[in-house]
Amino acid sequence: MRRTLLITVLLSAFGSFGQQLTQYSQWSWHQFAINPAHAGIKTCVDVHSLYRLQWVGFEGAPRSGFLTLSIPLDARRRQYLSARHGLGLKFETDRIGQFSIQRFNVAYAAHFNFNQTDRLSLGLYAGVVQTGYDPSSITTASPDPILENQGSFLAPDATFGAWYNSDKYYAGLVLQNLIASKWNNIGLDAKNRFHTIIHGGCLFELNDRFSLLPTLQAKFAARGKTAVDLGLHLDYKNTLSFGLGFRNSDAFLIFAQLKIQEQFSIGYSFDYTVSKIQLGAQNTHEVSIRFTSCKVDRKSTTGCSLFD
Repeated sequence: MRRTLLITVLLSAFGSFGQQLTQYSQWSWHQFAINPAHAGIKTCVDVHSLYRLQWVGFEGAPRSGFLTLSIPLDARRRQYLSARHGLGLKFETDRIGQFSIQRFNVAYAAHFNFNQTDRLSLGLYAGVVQTGYDPSSITTASPDPILENQGSFLAPDATFGAWYNSDKYYAGLVLQNLIASKWNNIGLDAKNRFHTIIHGGCLFELNDRFSLLPTLQAKFAARGKTAVDLGLHLDYKNTLSFGLGFRNSDAFLIFAQLKIQEQFSIGYSFDYTVSKIQLGAQNTHEVSIRFTSCKVDRKSTTGCSLFD
């Protein structure tokens, strides 16, 4: 199994053009983790963390996670169209087989309100990404000097994000890996390739207790397959949320989130694998914890906390 996974990873890194970035099922609850335009969009401190255990039972399968911090700089608007500003930090780690990727980014965003509810936000991640290759766990029939060379390098990292929302819907655009750095000391023709993400959602208030939020995310990789996530979340009194989703040719998704004492949230999602990977693996689990200093809007029991 280890040799099979290694071959898969090497083909992905050196001979194909698949997605290189981490994948999260709970993306709609952690908008800032993918879109820098969400930095400081709220008038409070927002801290999110998540850990993803993918393809349980598959040796060397992906292990991913992040920790983010978002804060507003200028929370008060003097007039419409005057910008508010926000800052954020994100640390992200991803490991698959013998490869590991660590990212650290600082985010800045500006938020422009056209009226009381409609907002346009533009943001940028800037930082570094460390890519490493450790062959110590490889088992081969005969020694191969190419596979046994350990490598690691540091490169600049940048992501642009745009976000538009009203109180009933949102739409976002993310351009990732703006700096196409080559994987020095790891591959001959491998590099960080450009990715595009489009995501959005719409809020429907069913009554004074329940609201429904359909979501969509589409990820486009250079010369790679498009990944589409569809989700449908049912929220009860802005406290308890359940959801179902589907990722094309990959998995069915189940979500659950509980808010505790207004400012803490615990989330869990389960991916039931339907692709051929299920022959060598089981399923995927995600656990997330969030803290916010924001207070719940008591005017609406079906508020969406700005679609996060």
